[in-house]
Formats: sequence, structure tokens, C-alpha cells
Amino acid sequence: MESALIFLGTGSSGSIPSMRCLIDPSDPPCSVCAQSLSLPPHLNSNYRCNTSLLIQSYSEADATHKYILIDAGKTFREAVLRWFVFHSIPRVDSILLTHEHADAVLGLDDIRAVQPFSPTNDIDPTPVYLTQHSMDSMERVFPYLVQKKHREGQEIRRVAQFCWNIIADDCNQPFFASGLKLTPLPVMHGEDYICLGFLFGEKNRVAYISDVSRIPANTEYVISKSGAGQLDLLILDALRKTGSHNVHFCLPQALETVKRLCPKQTLLIGMTHEFDHHKDNEFLMEWSRREGLSVQLAHDGLRVPINL
Repeated sequence: MESALIFLGTGSSGSIPSMRCLIDPSDPPCSVCAQSLSLPPHLNSNYRCNTSLLIQSYSEADATHKYILIDAGKTFREAVLRWFVFHSIPRVDSILLTHEHADAVLGLDDIRAVQPFSPTNDIDPTPVYLTQHSMDSMERVFPYLVQKKHREGQEIRRVAQFCWNIIADDCNQPFFASGLKLTPLPVMHGEDYICLGFLFGEKNRVAYISDVSRIPANTEYVISKSGAGQLDLLILDALRKTGSHNVHFCLPQALETVKRLCPKQTLLIGMTHEFDHHKDNEFLMEWSRREGLSVQLAHDGLRVPINL
């Protein structure tokens, strides 16, 4: 009986394998995308769904687990079929949304599959925590998941049931989800857009930042060793192996951030097919030995025990 982090997805918005690599293959073919179809999921570190994390939080008080989901993107159904069964995940107790882009929210409709069945929707709604900006988008994209009042004579349809909770994009306004205290970590996802990361854990401090191009100074202070204290685990965006990107960290920016923050361990997520899990983790092992900082690529299905 322990707490753990389960990586439901570690890929970019397009996920891996890339559809383009399969329908219009290059010469020679993309080795990562080809390999990602050659092995079953639990043996295949190069098959990547949209970035998503499940926090399995164990409460010693009542000896139960709570399951807190961060993001439910386009591949959420696939992640449930692959990893909920594999890791014996029975339900979702709360949902945190980092932002309202497709790779973070388009799987919300499928949450009904992990809720109790009721043909009249007579179930306890799952709490969802999101910013007002994201809430405004949910009202446009998913009106049937937001509006609960039915017109006279309107037929009842079974849909996912949610309780929407607005949180601030402010490091100084923590909140609780299923008993776990979380601190919002506002970061820039492009210079005109704020995305949330989350800081959580009292015994071990974990920072999750999935979509970022720049970390503002006040957010960096909260998660830096020289600021509020050393992180035990940093989970960080790294879209491409080289260069830079206007709305995401690539590997060079991610590694520079690790050197500034000095976490005890870093797991990289959000990777495109440029990353070969095994080969690039060999490079990161050498980088880690040289810099004295532990960094490696995460993979779908990875389960990391942690003391929260």
C-alpha cells in the first residue's frame, strides 16, 4: 500500500507513432515510429500517448487510494485500455487540467467509462480543477458536460458527470483535490498563453510541468533548490532533441532548466518521434554522470512509487 505516479502518456499532441510516418514513410523509414508498432505496449517505450499523469495517492488514515488524473487528451481512451487494466486502476476521483488544448481535454467525454453506470446520470460528479480561461473553453467545446439544466421534454442522455472548480493561476493559492494539496505553477506556453503545472507532496516534493516555453521567475522560485527548497522529482516538457520551439521546451532548454532548479531526479515527457527511448536515455545517463543530476526519459505505463 503506497502512493505512486503512473505515466498514462509521455508523447506530444500528435502522439507516437506519427501518422505521417506511417501513411507517407520517409526513406529510410522512421525507426522510432516503426518500432512503436512492433511490440506490445508494456514492452514498448517508444509508443507514446498524449501527455497525462495519474497520481495514486495513498491515505494512511483510512487505508485507501485516491486517483487524481492530470489531463485527459485525445488518446485518453487508449490510455485507459492500456494502463488502467495493466495497473489495476479502478476509477478517477479528481481531474486536474493544465490547459484547454486538444491534447489535454478531448478525452473528457470518455470519463463516463470510468464512472459508475447510471442511465439517469444519478451519480456523484467527478471534481475537475481548472482555470477560468479553461472553463470558458469547456463551456464552448463541451456544453453538454457543463450545462446541467434540461429543457422541458428534453431526453436524458448518459454523459460524464463533472463538478467544475475554478482555481487560480497563482503559486500563492493552493487547493485540495481528493485530499491532496496542490500548488498551481503558472508557466508560459508561448508568450501569449499561460498553462498550469502542479506542485504536490509533503514528504517528497514533485513538480509536474507538461507544456512550457518559459518558466516565470516567481514560479521558478517555488520549485528551485535555491528558492523554496529542493524538488525530489521534476517532470518536465521536452518536445524535440535539438533546437528550440515557440511553445515548448526542447531538450537543450529542459536540461538548462534542470541545472538551474537542481531537482534530485528529472523525468522528461512530451517527446516527439525524434527521441528513441533507449538510445537517448544512454545519452542522458552520460549527461547525468557528468553534471551530477539525474535525468531520463519517462515512458508510457511507467509506475514510480513515491512517498507523498
